[in-house]
Amino acid sequence: MAGRLDGKVILLTGAGGGLGSAQARLMAREGASVMLANLPEDPIIAAGKSPSGLWDTAQKVAADIRDAGGKAEVVALDVTQEDQWSTAVEKTESTFGRLDVLSNNAGIYYHAGLLDHTVEKFHQIVGVNQLGVLLGMKTAVPAMRRAGGGSIINFASIYGIAGAGVSTAYQSTKGAVRLMTKSAALEFVADNIRINAICPGMFDTNLFESSVPKEAWEPLVDLVPMKRFGKPDEIAYGAVFLASDESSFMTGSDLVIDGGYTCP
Repeated sequence: MAGRLDGKVILLTGAGGGLGSAQARLMAREGASVMLANLPEDPIIAAGKSPSGLWDTAQKVAADIRDAGGKAEVVALDVTQEDQWSTAVEKTESTFGRLDVLSNNAGIYYHAGLLDHTVEKFHQIVGVNQLGVLLGMKTAVPAMRRAGGGSIINFASIYGIAGAGVSTAYQSTKGAVRLMTKSAALEFVADNIRINAICPGMFDTNLFESSVPKEAWEPLVDLVPMKRFGKPDEIAYGAVFLASDESSFMTGSDLVIDGGYTCP
């Protein structure tokens, strides 16, 4: 069913990554105007490595959307900086007239045992994954009040639900995102603002490929009942659902998309 997001304006963070670009393309195909937000320089991920070209990818995705007749622009955003959030929301409103949906998609991953964690890495991952989500909600809510309501989609993880035996700092941020989502959902329900969390399982994206050692891939796939990694579009469809009026009676919920990982 086309046009599920007709007339909606969406601000999407981490737009140059695999999950972000898939959301942007699908949301635009469903009729949304999309402001793609990304760092102008790639984030530092595990061991100082980062996927290259995320800013360029965001620019290309926006251009592809426009070429197909859709509406999309790009804004630079470091999600740990409140002033940059204010600029991104202001640009979204000035460009498209309003803000209806925020997809708090930006995130980083740190694949390390607890004894290998450092204070620096902990603060880095908390800054992006947890503080970034909080600042996004804080900055988007006033704009959504002006629009008469809206939908905020926060990205948690199955590792905010179940233990992994590794990446404790990452897990701490995703557990926090789930509870921040529930608390904020209750705080702003009277404003007609719905706030839900997507909990992805293991997905084949640039973030996964750049931050998880290849020797760990096969053991991780074996943990998934469907015996495969998810595809970015399988998350994007969930995000479209939460952005649309189809999910109008959902708030404070977890949408788990994990190939059955959390079933046992």
